[in-house]
Amino acid sequence: MAFYELRQYKVRPGQMEAFLKVMEEEIIPFQVAHGMVITGSYRGETDDSIYVWTRRFESEEQRVALYKAVYESDQWKNVIAPRIPDLLDRSGMVVTRIVPTTRSVAQ
Repeated sequence: MAFYELRQYKVRPGQMEAFLKVMEEEIIPFQVAHGMVITGSYRGETDDSIYVWTRRFESEEQRVALYKAVYESDQWKNVIAPRIPDLLDRSGMVVTRIVPTTRSVAQ
């Protein structure tokens, strides 16, 4: 059964614009090129510390394979990941796996 990850991040003060640039110009295109399905990307309407995005996986096996392709790549480890701590407070990160209900258009 397909499922989603709801990923909620806490952006460091004054870093929202820089973080969005990295997400929209680097991270999302990089992950999509490796097979990730990004279904949404959101920022807080009035709170610049809130960033939320969702990814869809067809199975746990697919998730594991995609995590490996993305997070074990040299590009991720050497270029993208080292810049993330300056932009995000990882202690505020929450990742929740969710499944659509029977009447959801996300089925």
